[in-house]
Amino acid sequence: MNTRFNLIIIGDEILHGSRTDAHFAFFKSLLEQHGLQLNQVQYLPDEPDLLVTQLQRSFSDGLPTFVTGGIGATPDDHTRLAAAVALGVKLERHPEAAKLIDGVTLGKGESLDSPEHHQRLKMADFPQGAALVPNAFNNIAGFSIREHYFFPGFPVMAQPMARWVLETYYADRFHQTERGHRSVYVFGQPESRVAPVMEQIEDIYPGIKAYSLPTVGRTASDGSKIAPNIEFGIKAEGEACKFLDTAWADILVALNDLGAELKTRLPE
Repeated sequence: MNTRFNLIIIGDEILHGSRTDAHFAFFKSLLEQHGLQLNQVQYLPDEPDLLVTQLQRSFSDGLPTFVTGGIGATPDDHTRLAAAVALGVKLERHPEAAKLIDGVTLGKGESLDSPEHHQRLKMADFPQGAALVPNAFNNIAGFSIREHYFFPGFPVMAQPMARWVLETYYADRFHQTERGHRSVYVFGQPESRVAPVMEQIEDIYPGIKAYSLPTVGRTASDGSKIAPNIEFGIKAEGEACKFLDTAWADILVALNDLGAELKTRLPE
């Protein structure tokens, strides 16, 4: 059972720095809370041709995907049409989404014949075959198609919509995959000496993945000096978790044989 999800974040305002991205941290945390995992993240501009190309690739991946941004009703919102083109279908007005927008307009005291309403109705135009994703914030729905879930770029809207998607479609996948990791900080050794240990462990233990994250020296908040080091670790999921403890014991022996100084944690 797949427990990995992709994320596509669309918007010139994020790429150009006029707004700070709040989506990545949220979606990573949301998935982890349910025992799921973020597989890949893309940041894309509001460029129709590029959106079509990347969405075509994403639909072919076969992974559930959250997409934020570009589903409004202004000329720089291209995501709805790009999704339709990527799938080779037409945009069509979704009657339920349109009815919700009618309610929004009437709630504002505006006429259903007003130019504002006709502009607003563009947000009910979805790729053929799309389903609604409810938007509790303002009642203007997002949409889903082929396990891709399209939300507005506003976190206040996208976040509850994402929670609804997970609880509605993926609750049976919550906490179904065991995951684990082990790590230690290695001092006095270059990565070139640690790398063979990584390779050996991955060869011996199927499904175990080793990683190393070198860090330059720094000064801790208490004023102590922390020398350059490597965060060395292994991770596994599913059946491979049964190898974690044995593999980790082998790693500690190998690192000690190298003469490495090991620390389980560092000062902040």
